[in-house]
Amino acid sequence: MLRVAVVGSGPSGVYTAQSLVQLEPEVLVDVLDRLPCPYGLVRYGVAPDHEKIKSLQNNLRAVLEHGRVRFLGGVLVGPGGPSAARLRELYDAVVYCVGAATDRHLGIPGEELPGSWSATEFVSWYSAHPDSTADGFVLGARSAVVIGVGNVAVDVTRMLARGAAELSRTDIPQAALAALAASGITDVHMVGRRGPSQARFTTKELRELGSLPDTEVTVDQAELALDPGCLDLSALPGAQRRNVEALRNWSALPPQGAPRRIHLRFFLRPVQLLAETGRVGAVRFERTAPDGRGGVVGTGRFEEIEAQLVLRSVGYRGVPLDGLPFDTELGTVPHRAGRVVREGRTVPGEYVAGWIKRGPTGVIGTNRPDAKETVTSLLADASTVVAKELSEDPLAVLRAEGIEPVEWAGWEAIERAEAELGASLGRGGVVKLPDWDALLAAARGTHP
Repeated sequence: MLRVAVVGSGPSGVYTAQSLVQLEPEVLVDVLDRLPCPYGLVRYGVAPDHEKIKSLQNNLRAVLEHGRVRFLGGVLVGPGGPSAARLRELYDAVVYCVGAATDRHLGIPGEELPGSWSATEFVSWYSAHPDSTADGFVLGARSAVVIGVGNVAVDVTRMLARGAAELSRTDIPQAALAALAASGITDVHMVGRRGPSQARFTTKELRELGSLPDTEVTVDQAELALDPGCLDLSALPGAQRRNVEALRNWSALPPQGAPRRIHLRFFLRPVQLLAETGRVGAVRFERTAPDGRGGVVGTGRFEEIEAQLVLRSVGYRGVPLDGLPFDTELGTVPHRAGRVVREGRTVPGEYVAGWIKRGPTGVIGTNRPDAKETVTSLLADASTVVAKELSEDPLAVLRAEGIEPVEWAGWEAIERAEAELGASLGRGGVVKLPDWDALLAAARGTHP
């Protein structure tokens, strides 16, 4: 019998477990996560109002309830928990599917001013991530600037403009709902340094901005005209063409006088966050222009946009894992077809999948073939990795060493507590428990 630990219960981890049990009838899989809740970014990264995407949890759930798969939450791999070396003693093979845990910075003056945040921090707050300690994002803000033009930037822009009545039907935590309901933000500027034909958002997410009640979307026709890709739409790939068509439609609309406005801006590169009364008050941008090679160059012309809230959404980055090699330039673990590479050689028994393997690229579905490639490598090594004798059930060993994982029954108890919280608040659905204490109390059966 092959015993495999999968570290991380997001899509890449669950798809890895799924491939293992589908391709190998003699395998037992423990899916470990440092959080007491499964599903990774599907639970803590997908916006609350994207209920169709969040319903992917049902598919992931079916894998985690498989008879040869076991969920062990609340297990931190590294300092304070079992080390990578210890996992190798307990399991025949270990697959790390830990994602990219931090965000990229702009590296400009004023970035650390109060009121300047990463989109990751904002998403963690409205998703009730138990590590989130930030608050006060929208307090006192009239205008917000979102730097970046990917789907995360679209998500946070939409959440800033979304009405409280719509959000109350989602699983957003009560404190975030109350703060957004009281928000005085009337203008949200989503800004990219390149042109609209190079934006990374998808058309479906982009068009959602135009369906928000009491909100109008504005696009500067002059900025569209700067982009050579917008001059001949027939030359653009389908996704970019549809994006530009949506932007063109908005640019042709007269002002509607809506109480909230989303401004989609292009060819602006942030150079400084400007202070006002000790916090951010505006963002200074340099106007850019196409360089003819797919990039942009500065023009020496500058523009300032008022903002009491700035959210940077310029990408994620992996962080080193204790006990594993790490490529600091790429932010990934070195590998060959998913096999971890140490000092130029692959290590049978240690594998990676997902963002820590390939970097923060692709969509949720990209993780499926990525995981299958890694599992194929693992199973090809099976005759090597099962050569050692495993003494006993790893769960019994972890418990003997003072680690008490949250098993699937504990997660189901959390689900019940969140449903009860939603009912008690009159919200009509589940409402997420917002912190470690509440989650663990629910899992252990001590939740009031």
